[in-house]
Amino acid sequence: MKNTLLLILIFFTSSLLFSGESEKADFDFHEFGKIPVLLDGRIKPIDTVARTSLRLIHNKQTLRTEESKLTAIQWLVELLISPDSANNRKVFSIHDQQVLDLLKLEKDKNNNYSYLQLSPSFVEIDRQANLANPIEEQNRSYFQKNLLKLRHRLILYQRLKNSLQSEDSPDFQREVEMFAQSIEGGLQAIQKREIGETFDQNAFNQFIAFGSRYQTLAQTAYFFVAPPINDSSSKTDWLNSGEALLRSVISKEIHPVIQSYANIIAAYQNENADTFNLETKKLLTWFEDHSPTETRKSQQETFFNSFQPFYRSIVLYVLVFLFACASWLTAPQKLGKTAFYLCILAFIIHTVGLLFRMYLEGRPPVTNLYSAAVFVGWGSALLGIILESIFKNGIGSATASAIGFCSLILAHNLSGSGDTMVMMVAVLDSNFWLATHVVVITLGYSAVYLAGFLAIVYVARGVFTKTLDKKLASSLARMIYGIICFATLFSFAGTVLGGIWADQSWGRFWGWDPKENGALLIVLWNAIILHARWGGYIKARGLVNMAIFGNIVTTWSFFGTNMLGVGLHSYGFMDSGFIWMISFMASQLLIMAFASLPLHIWRSQINN
Repeated sequence: MKNTLLLILIFFTSSLLFSGESEKADFDFHEFGKIPVLLDGRIKPIDTVARTSLRLIHNKQTLRTEESKLTAIQWLVELLISPDSANNRKVFSIHDQQVLDLLKLEKDKNNNYSYLQLSPSFVEIDRQANLANPIEEQNRSYFQKNLLKLRHRLILYQRLKNSLQSEDSPDFQREVEMFAQSIEGGLQAIQKREIGETFDQNAFNQFIAFGSRYQTLAQTAYFFVAPPINDSSSKTDWLNSGEALLRSVISKEIHPVIQSYANIIAAYQNENADTFNLETKKLLTWFEDHSPTETRKSQQETFFNSFQPFYRSIVLYVLVFLFACASWLTAPQKLGKTAFYLCILAFIIHTVGLLFRMYLEGRPPVTNLYSAAVFVGWGSALLGIILESIFKNGIGSATASAIGFCSLILAHNLSGSGDTMVMMVAVLDSNFWLATHVVVITLGYSAVYLAGFLAIVYVARGVFTKTLDKKLASSLARMIYGIICFATLFSFAGTVLGGIWADQSWGRFWGWDPKENGALLIVLWNAIILHARWGGYIKARGLVNMAIFGNIVTTWSFFGTNMLGVGLHSYGFMDSGFIWMISFMASQLLIMAFASLPLHIWRSQINN
């Protein structure tokens, strides 16, 4: 068993050291992905833009082709530099049969289609989208929602194609050279024309054509590539490719970042990997000299993306759960210790990912639904490890891993809307009270989930196995009770701290906002459980059922209220998310039904 644990530790340690993704040919796409750009008010590496964009368009971070598999950055480089090739890639994921019928497309086995396949239907897509736009989101049909989603993806794709160069540019490097040479003659022609003197019509026409071309590019580019050359640190001073080229008219020289991109584009199109890699390194060096802090963070974020700590934690949490469950059947000491140590390793990687995100954002651990899911799993895993260190029965490890796994899977699905580090409007005014509020109240919610999952273990082992004896049932009941006490304290304190923050941010302590009502509901439900237990109204099974129902109360109050579309905390609505939330609640009701079965039906015979 020690050898098994050692092998797992070696594997994950090796994956930490060698976390870079494989690249095709000799092009150093990974290094290119480190180049910083500005998007959505945040400086981030191109690698992040690639991953979030491909996930939005394709629902995955990799793209399988007939020949191989492209990473997100490989796909984006092709789209930015060789759009004609990228247009043949089946990157658009479409599952709605009505949308396919509208586009007159035959159903693909993988439900993926290329830009060229969709292009004949662009006019019809726009027409149908314009009809659906005025309708309120909750009243739109499934077809209309999917059509609008498709148009959004097409617009994103089109803007990405025009982020470095115009998509119809045959030789951007040569084009930039010609533009630089045309500036002086073009300006002279304009000046002479304005005062009525004879001017060079060709120089005038060429200069105006370039200006019109780059004005269009400035309007369509998706992200900003060129920081100010001076010492300004303002993000508003960053320019996209079109703006930077137009600004060259004033400076009389091409922005060095644009020139470097032109060289990189030429090298890629000429299949010259050495030049591509050299120009990429030159561009990164320029950024390091002019924007050292942003460049360093971009490189660190690229490593974070590549290492994928939360994905690795998911894998480990599955192993922990399997070892913990196996320990209940055989070799409890050896398998239980293995599960415990693996749980600690998973928790460490989970913690590293959480801290890394906090460092990159410069914000508290909870800023949106994605980070909330990550932090709930972290808090539950921490409490589960503490329980396991006390009781040493495998239950703490099993529940910690189960919640850690479920929360990170939920976070993964919540990340489908784009960059998970973009700040939500309601928390932009960050301060001490906000940071304290979100940490404390989320730890309280983590404890509620842990109590609920401990209760599920009680039901599962009692109804379906003979392993729940009186001693274990008593221990589980004490664990659930203790965790609910912790949850009550932290959820109450967190709610009060939230009121203090609201008073400072919005000028009122309590406004009966749906999210505020939800927080109060969680506190009240925990208090009801404790009073019912203290008053003798419920015994162990009643405590178990109420703890499981706490999962429903917390899920609705913490996640569901965000999806109502009203209130200051309304953010993160997802149709699929709502469906999964309702499904989870239904599963908890089903488990409560099993828990309420007569004791003589339970496989484990206990008297409570």
